[in-house]
Amino acid sequence: MANNSSIGIEWAERFETLLDNPGEEPAAIAPDAPDLLTPQEMGAADRLAVASGVRSSALMERAGEAVAAVAESMLPPGGRVAVLAGPGNNGGDGFVAARLLTERGYRVAVFLIGDRDSLKGDASLMARAWKGPIEAPGRDLAHGAGLIIDALFGAGLDRPIEGAAAAAIEAANESRVPILAVDLPSGVDGASGAILGQAILATETVTFFRRKPGHLLMPGRVLAGRLTLADIGHDLSILHDIGPMAFHNSPTLWLDGLPRPQLDGHKYDRGHALVVSGPITGTGAARLAARAALRIGAGLVTVASPPDAIVANAAQLTAIMVMRMYEADGLAEILADHRKNAVVIGPALGVGDGAIAMVSAALDSDAATVVDADGLTSFAATPDSLFMRIKGRGAPVVLTPHEGEFSRLFPDLGILSSKLDRAREAAMRSGAVVVLKGPDTVVAAPDGIATVADNAPADLATAGAGDVLAGMIGGLMAQQMPAFEAATAGVWLHGAAAAHVGRGLISEDLPEALPAVLSALAGP
Repeated sequence: MANNSSIGIEWAERFETLLDNPGEEPAAIAPDAPDLLTPQEMGAADRLAVASGVRSSALMERAGEAVAAVAESMLPPGGRVAVLAGPGNNGGDGFVAARLLTERGYRVAVFLIGDRDSLKGDASLMARAWKGPIEAPGRDLAHGAGLIIDALFGAGLDRPIEGAAAAAIEAANESRVPILAVDLPSGVDGASGAILGQAILATETVTFFRRKPGHLLMPGRVLAGRLTLADIGHDLSILHDIGPMAFHNSPTLWLDGLPRPQLDGHKYDRGHALVVSGPITGTGAARLAARAALRIGAGLVTVASPPDAIVANAAQLTAIMVMRMYEADGLAEILADHRKNAVVIGPALGVGDGAIAMVSAALDSDAATVVDADGLTSFAATPDSLFMRIKGRGAPVVLTPHEGEFSRLFPDLGILSSKLDRAREAAMRSGAVVVLKGPDTVVAAPDGIATVADNAPADLATAGAGDVLAGMIGGLMAQQMPAFEAATAGVWLHGAAAAHVGRGLISEDLPEALPAVLSALAGP
């Protein structure tokens, strides 16, 4: 358990060293600012900025300036802009953008939900600075407009949109006019990416200081369109006080720890991954995983094969070795050789008592373990027995469920609206690093640290892709990469390999694309 729970902590401490390097700002943080802030954390960031001496009205003025700058890139001067303003600070940002765009030659109409006199604080101040008329939104709000600015509600929305605001959103979406969203498309939950009643379908979105989980989690990511991250004056030291636990999955996070062959090394230094094959009717999944483990850099890879499948496996494997395995006892005997330091089990393994025994044998070993597919489904009736074995071992475990497998292992977690929350709870409950797969794959460690990936192309939804991912993660762990980092890196590299192949992708292409992706990361 200690090894599993400390993974995220160690990684977070390494990220802290980036923040402690003021001589390299902003590159020390990372070009894409990987930390994700929940709406509550973003509210804390604003309060901390104000406490440090930044005027809240200055933050709003800079936010409106950032919105106006993106609007100018979307519509030539002289065009008509319809600004939808809400009753809070998001509306205040919209009023600032409206004023600035008017000064720059745009024809701007402002449509306010509610009454100007009901606005408070900085939003009221910015509304008073707007000298143009204010109208109530109608069905024709977009008439003649070349751009709509959605400044109705930001990431902090916590209830479904209805009434006049819902009608305004519907009118904006139906107009087919390009929409620029302020902070997050109105109606999208900033923490989960879920739709709250009705939501704007934005062409582009401008957000401030840091992205929110809802920018990356589906369907928020699709609704946000192209995202611009604007600096509006928050000091980076604020992140120390907030202590974010969620991050955008990008190489910035794990590249320094990605295993690299050394000139004075040999294959035994790079680990030995074992992939467990299913019966004769399902051998391809194990070969996909094994090929991926080898391509990702494991020094040696062996497929442990049941007797009926050994000829089929041996006939199609060259650089990958094959060993005969007699059920769970045979797997335990193979893993007694501690040189086999990582095992991938589950792809096309079969479901039932035999699979449970095999997974149990893997978990009784000292090898870092990836449990996937049938290895997960076999424990659907007794998930606690799987979790007890994981928590009782010293070596790390990664579970790689898709949504269906996840719901079978964690049937009660469907009530949590956020994929991020579900993955975190599953990791804490199981004691494993959990990779909850999908177009917005979340990797979560038992201590709550998590990453969200957004680089998986639609082509990756193909048979066998998950087997390849399991093999990639296992191959990285064979090279002694910590489980959380291995899973996070594996997920990103998996998406990057798919993007490199492009249309027509099949799973066999993914391992073969890894050399190009890895070489590009290594640089000249």
